[in-house]
Amino acid sequence: MRTLLGIAIAMAVATGAATAAEAPTPAIKNVVIVPGAFVDGSGWRVVHDILIHKGYKVVVAQPRIDTLANDTEQVRELIRQQDGPVVLVGHSYGGAVITQAGNRDKVKALVYVAGVQPDVGESLSQVVGSMPSPSNDVMPTRDGHLYFDPQKFGDDFAGDLGKNRTDFMAVSQVPASTAAFGATMQVAAWHSKPSWAVVTTDDRALSPDLQRWMYQRAGSKVTEIKASHAVYISQPEAVARVIEDAANGVR
Repeated sequence: MRTLLGIAIAMAVATGAATAAEAPTPAIKNVVIVPGAFVDGSGWRVVHDILIHKGYKVVVAQPRIDTLANDTEQVRELIRQQDGPVVLVGHSYGGAVITQAGNRDKVKALVYVAGVQPDVGESLSQVVGSMPSPSNDVMPTRDGHLYFDPQKFGDDFAGDLGKNRTDFMAVSQVPASTAAFGATMQVAAWHSKPSWAVVTTDDRALSPDLQRWMYQRAGSKVTEIKASHAVYISQPEAVARVIEDAANGVR
């Protein structure tokens, strides 16, 4: 009996070791995520959890969205803190940030998740205004900030999420400054870095046609997902797969 038990234990250990050996190691393990305007980083929780359980190290920035320069420097500091190559992910306004912050040797891939992808000399406002918008919900304040109309947040920003969630998101927005949206790109990292992109086909905050045009211009590898602007919350598994594709698509 002891002999049989010993054999069983040895087989279990061997099987476990084999399984561990077969688990793929990400080519790039460091992922830095830059959220967009009007939201914070908490919505990326599920994407974060999916990736860390697959061996990635994930950091989520919290942009102040006061100036593009400040947000760029914050993300560059996060890049400097990583212990190896980095995949840089940007949603919405975060796409403009990674376009500028991604011009660093450590950054090996860019991922735009319904993210704005300007060229040198362009601003977020200029690019977004270059095509008709599916909605007109961004409202100015007297002190030079912008916010998304709370009455339309559920339908136009996150139409595939539940009302209880979008109601809270609408009243807990992170306002953006007009200066951040109007700042022009000094560099455009996608000219020298491979890029991946998610087009959100039901997006009413950022035109899907504009997304396709930007990503085609940059030569990004595109994945289309039937989702709202809040795709990273409504379909985190699909977004995580695109990030993994980028992490394993470069060396």
